[in-house]
Amino acid sequence: MAKAEQITAYERVQAARNGKRPMGAYYIEHMIDDFVELHGDRRYGDDAAIIGGIGYINHIPVTVIAMERGDTIEERMKRNFGCPKPEGYRKALRLMKEAEKFHRPVICLIGSSGAYCGIDAEERGQGEAIAENLWEMMGLKTPIISVVVGEGGSGGALALGVCDTAVMLENAVYSVISPEGCATILWKDAAKAADAAAHLRLTSYDLLEFGVIEKIIPEEGKSNREICSELKKYLLEEFGRLSQLTAEEMLDRRYEKFRKIGA
Repeated sequence: MAKAEQITAYERVQAARNGKRPMGAYYIEHMIDDFVELHGDRRYGDDAAIIGGIGYINHIPVTVIAMERGDTIEERMKRNFGCPKPEGYRKALRLMKEAEKFHRPVICLIGSSGAYCGIDAEERGQGEAIAENLWEMMGLKTPIISVVVGEGGSGGALALGVCDTAVMLENAVYSVISPEGCATILWKDAAKAADAAAHLRLTSYDLLEFGVIEKIIPEEGKSNREICSELKKYLLEEFGRLSQLTAEEMLDRRYEKFRKIGA
């Protein structure tokens, strides 16, 4: 897919952050049939920033884990503006382990500026929860497809990003740090965020070029429903491909996928 040079990296960041951009809940509603949400991490509580549950995609049973920021101010406060806490990541891992037990593929929908960094989250082991997900997902014996639908920020996004197939919407971004944070560190000036975005190489086209992701879902000139339909079609194709692999083959390919990044 040719890179669309007319749109700058920072313009894509702004598109990914757009308050009207659909997040995880939209894709669940429009792709997953008979979805049943499951709550709680069985350790501390529930986290509304991550929606997790089971359903069907064209009669295939799946586990879906989605980051969601909400639409109204009340819902965004309830969902902590889409910034998950440790119990959110632990809930996600609990559902992934359940999916492995029942041989269900896992779909992760990523869209968060990053994990919540408040003191209460740190007290409950935010870093450990993210690290545990990375470790466990690498060895999960069921297919995982991760889709970046908005802003994928730092370890908070990577905690759902270990997968067999990584997909990004065209105007989504995926980065270790926000452009503003990077500009502040490098140049002591957050106003240079646009320059930082260009250097971070965080767009879908950059990451496809680097081999970090396998697929871009085009957005330009398409409605949200059309984007959703194309994503659903690709997920079904990938499920078919991944289902042909043995568990050992799948884990070997997953390992090699991440080992080759940056090589």
